[in-house]
Amino acid sequence: MTSPDSNSSLFDRRGFLRKSALATMAGLLGTDLVFAHRLPKEYLPLVFDVNPMATKHKDMVVLNDKPWNVEALPHLLDDAVTPTDKMFIRNNGLMPEKIDTANWSLTINGESVKAPKTYKLSDLKKRFKTYTYQLVLECAGNGRAGYVPQTAGNQWTDGAVSCAEWTGVRLKDILADVGVKADAVYIGYYGKDLHVSQDPTKAVISRGVPMRKATEDETLVAWAMNGQDIPLAHGFPLRLVIGGWPASVSGKWLHTISVRNKVHDGAKMTGKSYKVPMNAVEPGVDPPEDQFRIIESMPVKSLITFPKTGAMLDQGKPLTLRGHAWAGDRSVKEMYVSYDFGATWQRCDLKLAKNRLAWQHWSASVKLPQKGYYEIWARAVDDAGISQPMVMPQWNPEGYINNACHRIAVKVV
Repeated sequence: MTSPDSNSSLFDRRGFLRKSALATMAGLLGTDLVFAHRLPKEYLPLVFDVNPMATKHKDMVVLNDKPWNVEALPHLLDDAVTPTDKMFIRNNGLMPEKIDTANWSLTINGESVKAPKTYKLSDLKKRFKTYTYQLVLECAGNGRAGYVPQTAGNQWTDGAVSCAEWTGVRLKDILADVGVKADAVYIGYYGKDLHVSQDPTKAVISRGVPMRKATEDETLVAWAMNGQDIPLAHGFPLRLVIGGWPASVSGKWLHTISVRNKVHDGAKMTGKSYKVPMNAVEPGVDPPEDQFRIIESMPVKSLITFPKTGAMLDQGKPLTLRGHAWAGDRSVKEMYVSYDFGATWQRCDLKLAKNRLAWQHWSASVKLPQKGYYEIWARAVDDAGISQPMVMPQWNPEGYINNACHRIAVKVV
């Protein structure tokens, strides 16, 4: 049982479920809610919960709930493919209440299309070839909590990243069907999420990418995640999925893509959102807006997913380590771990990615020389020879793209 105060949009003033909420639930279930009118006030069916993250793993960390921002602890990301209950959630607004999948559509418009065109969800599934890719989505603010001085925004630690398996159609195939003019520069998405004020006139987020990224093979208009319908919190029933760049370009609850003849100027494309200074700045300094650039490919990074930090190890036993590494549009070429604070580094066994823009799995076995406390540090190097910094990288006022080495604590007893 939950209080209507925590999600009043689901309940009417008498405490009964709204018709719009019932319709959404029926759509998610794929069937009617029998005897819904007899459900006690302020209750939800067991299959649902007022917290849309009811299926999340119990150890997931909720940073805030209006909008929902939830991250994983590193050891929860040990799976090769991130399961739904361990996938971070970064929402800028409120999730839409009413979802009619039968009539859900995607419109392609903008200055640089030959003529606007609209597709039903069913049309997308029937008319275009379907593809499935494992794709890394990482919040640009992942690691923000590690910056000193502290910056504003959600204080993500290391868990605002995932590599799920996405299924849908290539955006470039849809654009080819619509017809794009030669002056096309950018695409911008529009979703059906609501501003936290619930004012429908206020924009939530509408970001995009240059045409070169929009037309990559792996850029998908997706309806499935890990072989199932995309969960509501992740953009059901349709979302854009663009791996390797900030996850904010992968718009949820997608209904429109605009093909622009200029850099997209939607909500959170202007100002300093998802931008970093063009030049190094002193920590604490906030340069003028014209000295910032849009974040594109995310930097090289890695995680230790096993063991969990705080592990106890018997003396004489090797320490087995594993994790993931990724590098935005690039691939990871080398992976290392250190147990002596970076004085020496041991090369890891690094696997190839399942496909381009997926993360790569690594493993290592380390012999710790004596009893005592150790820290294990992980460092990835991309195919351009760029390495993760051991400690905090160049500070920026928005707290973006912190790719410092991940570390865990281990004790040999």
